[in-house]
Amino acid sequence: MDCLFCKIAEGSIPSRKVYEDEHVLAFEDIQPQAPVHLLVIPKKHIASLDEAGPEDAELLGRVALAARQAARDAGIAESGYRVITNIGKDSGQVVFHVHYHVLGGEPLGPLVAKPSAAE
Repeated sequence: MDCLFCKIAEGSIPSRKVYEDEHVLAFEDIQPQAPVHLLVIPKKHIASLDEAGPEDAELLGRVALAARQAARDAGIAESGYRVITNIGKDSGQVVFHVHYHVLGGEPLGPLVAKPSAAE
């Protein structure tokens, strides 16, 4: 399989890990969109959240809790952080392996900019 995140999880591509356990890995994004921008992935390959099955429920719960822990370890839990996952190409998903973006370290503002009244 030619999946970038699978290669990172197996260690064949280096990353700046911030959390790891038997099932989940969290690492710094190489193109950060906020002062803190982490990616949290299951080590099992699942192409997108839409392709997850009932058998993945526990694993996805572990990913969510790892995102929480990574935010705490990064020092952004108290002030607040955002967790986002993109599903499919129209959402902006580029790497087709389930991953959650953990963003914080500054006020993030609205998720999607609303058009102004002049538009």
